[in-house]
Amino acid sequence: MVVVDSVTRAGGSVIARRRTADEPAYATASPTRRPADRAAARPRSATRLAKFHVPEILFGPGSLPEAAHAAVRLGARRPLLVTDPGLTEAGWPAQLCAHLADAGLRATVWDGVTPNPKDHEIAAGHLTYLDQRCDVIVALGGGSVIDAAKGIALLAGNGGTILDYEGVDRMALPIPPLVMVPSTSGTGADVSQFCIVTDTRRNTKITILGRAMVPDVSVVDPHLLTTMPDWLNAATGLDALTHGIEAYVSRAHNPLTDHHALQAIALVGEHLERTMDHPSEEAARTCMAQAALEAGMAFTNAILGAAHAMSHQVGGLLDLPHGVINGVLLPHVIRFNAEQDPHRFVPIAQALGLPGDIAPDSDAGAAEAAEWAAWEVRRLADELGVPKGLGEIGVTDADVGLLSVMTLADACLSTNPREADQADIETLFRAAL
Repeated sequence: MVVVDSVTRAGGSVIARRRTADEPAYATASPTRRPADRAAARPRSATRLAKFHVPEILFGPGSLPEAAHAAVRLGARRPLLVTDPGLTEAGWPAQLCAHLADAGLRATVWDGVTPNPKDHEIAAGHLTYLDQRCDVIVALGGGSVIDAAKGIALLAGNGGTILDYEGVDRMALPIPPLVMVPSTSGTGADVSQFCIVTDTRRNTKITILGRAMVPDVSVVDPHLLTTMPDWLNAATGLDALTHGIEAYVSRAHNPLTDHHALQAIALVGEHLERTMDHPSEEAARTCMAQAALEAGMAFTNAILGAAHAMSHQVGGLLDLPHGVINGVLLPHVIRFNAEQDPHRFVPIAQALGLPGDIAPDSDAGAAEAAEWAAWEVRRLADELGVPKGLGEIGVTDADVGLLSVMTLADACLSTNPREADQADIETLFRAAL
Protein backbone atom coordinates (compact mmCIF):
# COMPACT_ATOMS: atom_id res chain seq x y z
CA MET A 1 0.00 0.00 0.00
CA VAL A 2 1.07 3.59 -0.54
CA VAL A 3 0.10 6.78 1.23
CA VAL A 4 -1.41 9.29 -1.17
CA ASP A 5 -0.06 12.75 -0.55
CA SER A 6 -2.08 14.64 -3.15
CA VAL A 7 -5.25 16.35 -1.99
CA THR A 8 -6.73 15.47 -5.37
CA ARG A 9 -6.44 11.87 -4.23
CA ALA A 10 -8.35 12.44 -0.98
CA GLY A 11 -5.65 13.97 1.16
CA GLY A 12 -3.84 11.50 3.38
CA SER A 13 -5.88 8.46 2.46
CA VAL A 14 -4.21 5.11 2.01
CA ILE A 15 -4.96 3.28 -1.22
CA ALA A 16 -4.23 -0.32 -2.04
CA ARG A 17 -2.00 0.13 -5.07
CA ARG A 18 1.41 -1.48 -4.73
CA ARG A 19 4.41 0.29 -6.20
CA THR A 20 7.12 -1.86 -7.72
CA ALA A 21 10.62 -1.59 -6.37
CA ASP A 22 11.88 0.30 -9.44
CA GLU A 23 8.89 2.63 -9.74
CA PRO A 24 9.57 6.17 -8.53
CA ALA A 25 7.42 7.54 -5.73
CA TYR A 26 5.76 10.04 -8.05
CA ALA A 27 5.48 7.95 -11.19
CA THR A 28 2.02 9.30 -11.97
CA ALA A 29 3.00 12.91 -11.48
CA SER A 30 4.24 15.56 -13.83
CA PRO A 31 8.01 15.22 -14.28
CA THR A 32 8.41 18.76 -13.00
CA ARG A 33 6.03 18.89 -10.05
CA ARG A 34 4.96 16.55 -7.28
CA PRO A 35 1.22 15.83 -6.85
CA ALA A 36 1.01 17.96 -3.71
CA ASP A 37 2.59 20.88 -5.60
CA ARG A 38 -0.01 20.59 -8.34
CA ALA A 39 -2.82 20.45 -5.80
CA ALA A 40 -1.53 23.55 -4.04
CA ALA A 41 -1.42 25.43 -7.35
CA ARG A 42 -5.09 24.85 -8.03
CA PRO A 43 -7.84 26.94 -6.39
CA ARG A 44 -9.67 24.99 -3.70
CA SER A 45 -13.42 25.40 -3.31
CA ALA A 46 -14.98 26.08 0.05
CA THR A 47 -16.00 22.96 1.97
CA ARG A 48 -19.76 22.44 2.02
CA LEU A 49 -21.69 21.26 5.03
CA ALA A 50 -21.31 17.47 5.00
CA LYS A 51 -23.73 15.00 6.54
CA PHE A 52 -22.47 11.42 6.76
CA HIS A 53 -24.80 8.48 7.46
CA VAL A 54 -23.25 5.20 8.54
CA PRO A 55 -24.40 2.23 10.66
CA GLU A 56 -22.43 0.51 13.40
CA ILE A 57 -19.90 -1.68 11.58
CA LEU A 58 -18.22 -4.90 12.73
CA PHE A 59 -15.55 -5.95 10.24
CA GLY A 60 -13.19 -8.89 9.98
CA PRO A 61 -12.82 -12.60 9.23
CA GLY A 62 -14.80 -14.69 11.68
CA SER A 63 -17.17 -11.89 12.71
CA LEU A 64 -20.40 -13.75 11.79
CA PRO A 65 -21.32 -14.57 15.46
CA GLU A 66 -21.41 -10.83 16.18
CA ALA A 67 -24.67 -10.61 14.21
CA ALA A 68 -26.40 -12.59 16.96
CA HIS A 69 -25.00 -10.34 19.68
CA ALA A 70 -26.10 -7.27 17.70
CA ALA A 71 -29.64 -8.65 17.41
CA VAL A 72 -29.78 -9.16 21.17
CA ARG A 73 -28.58 -5.61 21.80
CA LEU A 74 -31.34 -4.35 19.52
CA GLY A 75 -33.99 -6.15 21.56
CA ALA A 76 -34.61 -9.24 19.43
CA ARG A 77 -36.61 -12.19 20.71
CA ARG A 78 -37.97 -13.63 17.46
CA PRO A 79 -35.77 -12.32 14.66
CA LEU A 80 -36.62 -12.84 11.00
CA LEU A 81 -33.58 -14.12 9.09
CA VAL A 82 -33.86 -13.10 5.43
CA THR A 83 -31.65 -15.00 2.98
CA ASP A 84 -31.83 -16.83 -0.37
CA PRO A 85 -31.80 -20.46 -1.53
CA GLY A 86 -28.20 -20.34 -2.73
CA LEU A 87 -26.93 -19.24 0.66
CA THR A 88 -29.15 -21.79 2.38
CA GLU A 89 -27.43 -24.45 0.28
CA ALA A 90 -24.00 -23.02 1.16
CA GLY A 91 -24.84 -23.42 4.86
CA TRP A 92 -24.33 -19.86 6.10
CA PRO A 93 -27.90 -19.30 7.41
CA ALA A 94 -27.68 -22.54 9.42
CA GLN A 95 -24.49 -21.27 11.03
CA LEU A 96 -26.08 -17.93 11.85
CA CYS A 97 -29.20 -19.64 13.23
CA ALA A 98 -26.95 -21.62 15.57
CA HIS A 99 -25.35 -18.40 16.79
CA LEU A 100 -28.78 -16.83 17.27
CA ALA A 101 -29.93 -19.89 19.24
CA ASP A 102 -26.81 -19.71 21.42
CA ALA A 103 -27.83 -16.12 22.20
CA GLY A 104 -31.28 -17.31 23.29
CA LEU A 105 -33.14 -16.26 20.12
CA ARG A 106 -35.62 -18.28 18.08
CA ALA A 107 -35.19 -17.23 14.45
CA THR A 108 -37.60 -17.66 11.57
CA VAL A 109 -35.79 -18.20 8.26
CA TRP A 110 -37.32 -16.80 5.08
CA ASP A 111 -35.40 -17.41 1.85
CA GLY A 112 -37.93 -16.42 -0.79
CA VAL A 113 -35.68 -13.82 -2.43
CA THR A 114 -34.51 -14.00 -6.05
CA PRO A 115 -31.95 -11.74 -7.78
CA ASN A 116 -33.31 -8.21 -8.25
CA PRO A 117 -35.97 -8.59 -5.51
CA LYS A 118 -39.53 -8.32 -6.72
CA ASP A 119 -42.41 -6.39 -5.19
CA HIS A 120 -44.43 -9.57 -4.59
CA GLU A 121 -41.47 -11.25 -2.86
CA ILE A 122 -41.25 -8.42 -0.36
CA ALA A 123 -44.99 -8.69 0.25
CA ALA A 124 -44.56 -12.42 0.96
CA GLY A 125 -41.67 -11.77 3.34
CA HIS A 126 -43.75 -9.19 5.17
CA LEU A 127 -46.54 -11.74 5.67
CA THR A 128 -44.02 -14.15 7.19
CA TYR A 129 -42.80 -11.38 9.50
CA LEU A 130 -46.37 -10.76 10.69
CA ASP A 131 -47.39 -14.43 10.94
CA GLN A 132 -44.37 -15.32 13.07
CA ARG A 133 -44.64 -12.13 15.18
CA CYS A 134 -41.03 -11.24 14.44
CA ASP A 135 -39.19 -8.19 15.67
CA VAL A 136 -35.57 -7.53 14.59
CA ILE A 137 -34.75 -8.34 10.95
CA VAL A 138 -31.40 -9.97 10.16
CA ALA A 139 -30.35 -10.23 6.50
CA LEU A 140 -27.64 -12.61 5.33
CA GLY A 141 -26.93 -12.28 1.63
CA GLY A 142 -26.08 -9.99 -1.23
CA GLY A 143 -27.75 -6.78 -2.29
CA SER A 144 -30.97 -8.49 -3.31
CA VAL A 145 -31.43 -10.11 0.10
CA ILE A 146 -30.52 -6.91 1.93
CA ASP A 147 -32.87 -4.78 -0.18
CA ALA A 148 -35.65 -7.31 0.41
CA ALA A 149 -35.03 -7.13 4.16
CA LYS A 150 -35.21 -3.35 4.04
CA GLY A 151 -38.47 -3.56 2.10
CA ILE A 152 -39.96 -5.98 4.64
CA ALA A 153 -38.94 -3.65 7.47
CA LEU A 154 -40.47 -0.69 5.66
CA LEU A 155 -43.82 -2.47 5.31
CA ALA A 156 -43.66 -3.75 8.90
CA GLY A 157 -43.39 -0.19 10.16
CA ASN A 158 -45.55 1.67 7.65
CA GLY A 159 -47.93 -0.75 5.91
CA GLY A 160 -49.17 -0.51 2.34
CA THR A 161 -47.23 -1.91 -0.62
CA ILE A 162 -43.56 -1.44 -1.33
CA LEU A 163 -44.29 0.54 -4.50
CA ASP A 164 -45.96 3.23 -2.36
CA TYR A 165 -42.54 4.32 -1.15
CA GLU A 166 -40.76 5.04 -4.42
CA GLY A 167 -38.75 8.25 -4.14
CA VAL A 168 -37.07 10.10 -1.29
CA ASP A 169 -38.14 9.98 2.38
CA ARG A 170 -41.63 8.64 1.73
CA MET A 171 -41.78 6.58 4.95
CA ALA A 172 -43.39 8.33 7.93
CA LEU A 173 -43.04 5.82 10.78
CA PRO A 174 -40.10 3.96 12.35
CA ILE A 175 -39.13 0.52 11.07
CA PRO A 176 -37.84 -2.57 12.93
CA PRO A 177 -34.11 -2.75 13.70
CA LEU A 178 -31.93 -4.10 10.89
CA VAL A 179 -28.77 -6.23 11.16
CA MET A 180 -27.03 -6.87 7.84
CA VAL A 181 -24.50 -9.59 7.00
CA PRO A 182 -23.29 -9.15 3.39
CA SER A 183 -22.21 -12.25 1.48
CA THR A 184 -20.92 -10.44 -1.62
CA SER A 185 -18.28 -7.77 -2.14
CA GLY A 186 -19.90 -4.99 -4.05
CA THR A 187 -23.44 -3.83 -3.42
CA GLY A 188 -22.83 -1.72 -0.31
CA ALA A 189 -26.51 -2.19 0.57
CA ASP A 190 -25.55 -3.14 4.13
CA VAL A 191 -24.54 0.47 4.86
CA SER A 192 -26.68 2.42 2.39
CA GLN A 193 -29.88 4.43 2.55
CA PHE A 194 -31.06 2.86 -0.73
CA CYS A 195 -33.59 0.09 -1.29
CA ILE A 196 -33.90 -1.07 -4.91
CA VAL A 197 -36.97 -3.14 -5.83
CA THR A 198 -38.29 -4.50 -9.13
CA ASP A 199 -41.75 -3.25 -10.07
CA THR A 200 -43.02 -6.33 -11.90
CA ARG A 201 -45.91 -4.51 -13.54
CA ARG A 202 -43.75 -1.89 -15.25
CA ASN A 203 -40.66 -4.12 -15.59
CA THR A 204 -38.42 -1.50 -14.02
CA LYS A 205 -36.57 -0.98 -10.78
CA ILE A 206 -37.75 1.63 -8.31
CA THR A 207 -35.46 3.48 -5.94
CA ILE A 208 -36.50 4.01 -2.33
CA LEU A 209 -34.18 6.45 -0.61
CA GLY A 210 -34.21 7.63 2.98
CA ARG A 211 -32.30 7.83 6.23
CA ALA A 212 -34.57 5.17 7.73
CA MET A 213 -33.14 2.65 5.24
CA VAL A 214 -29.65 2.85 6.76
CA PRO A 215 -29.28 -0.39 8.81
CA ASP A 216 -28.50 -0.32 12.50
CA VAL A 217 -25.58 -2.76 12.30
CA SER A 218 -23.49 -4.20 9.47
CA VAL A 219 -21.40 -7.31 10.19
CA VAL A 220 -18.83 -7.83 7.43
CA ASP A 221 -17.20 -11.27 7.54
CA PRO A 222 -14.96 -11.85 4.47
CA HIS A 223 -15.22 -15.61 5.00
CA LEU A 224 -18.73 -15.47 3.51
CA LEU A 225 -17.33 -14.26 0.20
CA THR A 226 -15.57 -17.54 -0.50
CA THR A 227 -18.77 -19.32 -1.58
CA MET A 228 -19.71 -16.78 -4.25
CA PRO A 229 -19.74 -18.12 -7.81
CA ASP A 230 -17.25 -16.40 -10.12
CA TRP A 231 -19.93 -14.55 -12.08
CA LEU A 232 -21.32 -13.03 -8.88
CA ASN A 233 -17.87 -12.10 -7.63
CA ALA A 234 -17.19 -10.29 -10.91
CA ALA A 235 -20.58 -8.57 -10.98
CA THR A 236 -20.48 -7.31 -7.41
CA GLY A 237 -16.86 -6.22 -7.73
CA LEU A 238 -17.73 -4.10 -10.76
CA ASP A 239 -20.67 -2.71 -8.81
CA ALA A 240 -18.31 -1.57 -6.04
CA LEU A 241 -16.05 0.06 -8.62
CA THR A 242 -19.00 1.88 -10.16
CA HIS A 243 -20.13 3.04 -6.72
CA GLY A 244 -16.70 4.48 -6.00
CA ILE A 245 -16.34 6.26 -9.34
CA GLU A 246 -19.86 7.69 -9.43
CA ALA A 247 -19.71 8.80 -5.79
CA TYR A 248 -16.39 10.58 -6.38
CA VAL A 249 -17.70 12.65 -9.30
CA SER A 250 -21.22 13.10 -7.90
CA ARG A 251 -22.56 16.61 -7.41
CA ALA A 252 -23.18 15.69 -3.78
CA HIS A 253 -19.64 14.53 -3.00
CA ASN A 254 -17.71 15.94 -0.05
CA PRO A 255 -14.27 15.32 1.51
CA LEU A 256 -15.61 12.47 3.64
CA THR A 257 -17.11 10.61 0.70
CA ASP A 258 -14.07 11.35 -1.50
CA HIS A 259 -11.77 9.50 0.86
CA HIS A 260 -13.89 6.34 0.89
CA ALA A 261 -14.62 6.48 -2.84
CA LEU A 262 -10.95 6.60 -3.86
CA GLN A 263 -10.03 3.94 -1.35
CA ALA A 264 -12.69 1.65 -2.79
CA ILE A 265 -11.59 2.29 -6.38
CA ALA A 266 -8.00 1.43 -5.59
CA LEU A 267 -8.88 -1.68 -3.60
CA VAL A 268 -11.03 -3.04 -6.44
CA GLY A 269 -8.36 -2.25 -9.02
CA GLU A 270 -5.75 -4.07 -6.96
CA HIS A 271 -7.65 -7.09 -5.69
CA LEU A 272 -10.73 -8.03 -7.76
CA GLU A 273 -8.84 -10.02 -10.38
CA ARG A 274 -6.86 -11.69 -7.62
CA THR A 275 -10.05 -12.99 -5.99
CA MET A 276 -11.09 -14.51 -9.31
CA ASP A 277 -7.78 -16.38 -9.67
CA HIS A 278 -7.38 -17.26 -5.98
CA PRO A 279 -10.92 -17.37 -4.51
CA SER A 280 -9.91 -18.79 -1.13
CA GLU A 281 -7.16 -16.27 -0.42
CA GLU A 282 -8.20 -14.43 2.74
CA ALA A 283 -6.14 -11.26 2.22
CA ALA A 284 -7.63 -10.47 -1.19
CA ARG A 285 -11.15 -11.31 -0.02
CA THR A 286 -10.73 -9.03 2.99
CA CYS A 287 -9.59 -6.17 0.76
CA MET A 288 -12.61 -6.65 -1.51
CA ALA A 289 -14.91 -6.73 1.51
CA GLN A 290 -13.37 -3.43 2.57
CA ALA A 291 -13.79 -2.05 -0.96
CA ALA A 292 -17.49 -2.88 -0.95
CA LEU A 293 -17.92 -1.34 2.49
CA GLU A 294 -16.08 1.89 1.66
CA ALA A 295 -17.82 2.26 -1.68
CA GLY A 296 -21.13 1.82 0.13
CA MET A 297 -20.28 4.51 2.67
CA ALA A 298 -19.30 6.83 -0.18
CA PHE A 299 -22.34 6.40 -2.40
CA THR A 300 -24.98 6.36 0.33
CA ASN A 301 -23.85 9.87 1.22
CA ALA A 302 -22.81 11.24 -2.18
CA ILE A 303 -25.44 9.31 -4.18
CA LEU A 304 -24.57 8.09 -7.70
CA GLY A 305 -24.97 9.02 -11.36
CA ALA A 306 -26.02 8.12 -14.88
CA ALA A 307 -24.51 4.63 -14.96
CA HIS A 308 -26.73 3.51 -12.09
CA ALA A 309 -29.77 5.41 -13.34
CA MET A 310 -29.45 3.57 -16.66
CA SER A 311 -28.48 0.22 -15.15
CA HIS A 312 -31.57 0.12 -12.93
CA GLN A 313 -33.79 0.27 -16.01
CA VAL A 314 -31.95 -2.47 -17.91
CA GLY A 315 -31.96 -4.68 -14.83
CA GLY A 316 -35.66 -4.19 -14.31
CA LEU A 317 -36.43 -4.95 -17.96
CA LEU A 318 -34.28 -8.06 -18.33
CA ASP A 319 -33.71 -9.23 -14.71
CA LEU A 320 -29.93 -9.33 -15.21
CA PRO A 321 -27.03 -8.93 -12.73
CA HIS A 322 -26.76 -5.26 -11.86
CA GLY A 323 -22.95 -5.19 -11.69
CA VAL A 324 -22.56 -6.73 -15.15
CA ILE A 325 -24.76 -3.99 -16.63
CA ASN A 326 -22.66 -1.39 -14.80
CA GLY A 327 -19.51 -2.89 -16.29
CA VAL A 328 -20.89 -2.37 -19.79
CA LEU A 329 -22.24 1.15 -19.20
CA LEU A 330 -19.57 2.73 -16.99
CA PRO A 331 -16.85 3.41 -19.61
CA HIS A 332 -19.39 5.22 -21.80
CA VAL A 333 -20.67 7.30 -18.87
CA ILE A 334 -17.11 8.21 -17.85
CA ARG A 335 -16.42 9.52 -21.35
CA PHE A 336 -19.70 11.46 -21.43
CA ASN A 337 -19.08 13.14 -18.06
CA ALA A 338 -15.39 13.81 -18.76
CA GLU A 339 -16.23 15.75 -21.93
CA GLN A 340 -17.44 18.59 -19.73
CA ASP A 341 -14.68 18.43 -17.10
CA PRO A 342 -12.02 15.70 -17.16
CA HIS A 343 -10.06 16.93 -14.14
CA ARG A 344 -12.29 15.20 -11.58
CA PHE A 345 -11.40 11.89 -13.21
CA VAL A 346 -7.65 12.32 -12.72
CA PRO A 347 -7.60 11.00 -9.11
CA ILE A 348 -9.78 8.08 -10.23
CA ALA A 349 -7.27 7.20 -12.92
CA GLN A 350 -4.43 7.53 -10.43
CA ALA A 351 -6.17 5.22 -7.98
CA LEU A 352 -6.49 2.67 -10.79
CA GLY A 353 -2.76 2.93 -11.61
CA LEU A 354 -2.45 5.69 -14.20
CA PRO A 355 0.81 5.19 -16.16
CA GLY A 356 3.61 7.59 -15.43
CA ASP A 357 3.88 8.74 -19.02
CA ILE A 358 0.59 10.60 -18.70
CA ALA A 359 1.02 14.00 -17.04
CA PRO A 360 -2.53 15.16 -16.17
CA ASP A 361 -1.71 18.78 -15.28
CA SER A 362 -3.25 20.34 -18.37
CA ASP A 363 -6.73 20.04 -19.82
CA ALA A 364 -5.34 17.75 -22.52
CA GLY A 365 -3.52 15.62 -19.95
CA ALA A 366 -6.63 15.38 -17.77
CA ALA A 367 -8.67 14.32 -20.78
CA GLU A 368 -6.08 11.65 -21.55
CA ALA A 369 -6.24 10.43 -17.93
CA ALA A 370 -10.05 10.26 -18.04
CA GLU A 371 -9.94 8.28 -21.27
CA TRP A 372 -7.37 5.94 -19.73
CA ALA A 373 -9.71 5.41 -16.74
CA ALA A 374 -12.57 4.49 -19.10
CA TRP A 375 -10.25 2.14 -20.97
CA GLU A 376 -9.05 0.53 -17.72
CA VAL A 377 -12.61 -0.13 -16.57
CA ARG A 378 -13.33 -1.85 -19.88
CA ARG A 379 -10.08 -3.82 -19.66
CA LEU A 380 -11.06 -5.07 -16.22
CA ALA A 381 -14.54 -5.96 -17.48
CA ASP A 382 -12.96 -7.93 -20.32
CA GLU A 383 -10.76 -9.83 -17.89
CA LEU A 384 -13.86 -10.73 -15.87
CA GLY A 385 -15.79 -11.94 -18.90
CA VAL A 386 -18.33 -9.11 -19.06
CA PRO A 387 -20.10 -8.75 -22.43
CA LYS A 388 -18.83 -6.01 -24.74
CA GLY A 389 -22.25 -4.46 -25.20
CA LEU A 390 -25.82 -4.44 -24.00
CA GLY A 391 -26.88 -6.13 -27.20
CA GLU A 392 -25.15 -9.31 -26.05
CA ILE A 393 -27.43 -9.48 -23.00
CA GLY A 394 -30.69 -8.85 -24.80
CA VAL A 395 -31.13 -5.07 -25.13
CA THR A 396 -32.25 -3.94 -28.59
CA ASP A 397 -32.45 -0.57 -30.29
CA ALA A 398 -36.22 -0.78 -29.92
CA ASP A 399 -35.78 -0.72 -26.11
CA VAL A 400 -33.71 2.48 -26.06
CA GLY A 401 -36.58 4.97 -26.06
CA LEU A 402 -38.43 3.43 -23.11
CA LEU A 403 -35.21 2.80 -21.16
CA SER A 404 -34.19 6.45 -21.63
CA VAL A 405 -37.55 7.81 -20.46
CA MET A 406 -37.40 5.68 -17.32
CA THR A 407 -33.78 6.70 -16.70
CA LEU A 408 -34.79 10.36 -16.55
CA ALA A 409 -37.07 9.55 -13.59
CA ASP A 410 -34.38 7.72 -11.61
CA ALA A 411 -33.16 9.54 -8.49
CA CYS A 412 -29.53 8.67 -9.23
CA LEU A 413 -29.49 10.86 -12.34
CA SER A 414 -29.99 14.00 -10.25
CA THR A 415 -26.43 13.85 -8.89
CA ASN A 416 -24.68 12.99 -12.16
CA PRO A 417 -21.95 15.64 -12.65
CA ARG A 418 -23.19 16.55 -16.14
CA GLU A 419 -26.75 17.37 -17.10
CA ALA A 420 -28.27 14.77 -19.38
CA ASP A 421 -31.50 14.98 -21.37
CA GLN A 422 -33.35 12.19 -23.13
CA ALA A 423 -31.28 12.58 -26.30
CA ASP A 424 -28.06 12.25 -24.27
CA ILE A 425 -29.31 9.10 -22.53
CA GLU A 426 -30.44 7.58 -25.82
CA THR A 427 -27.00 8.29 -27.31
CA LEU A 428 -25.33 6.61 -24.32
CA PHE A 429 -27.55 3.54 -24.57
CA ARG A 430 -26.88 3.20 -28.29
CA ALA A 431 -23.12 3.60 -27.77
CA ALA A 432 -23.31 0.78 -25.21
CA LEU A 433 -25.25 -1.57 -27.49
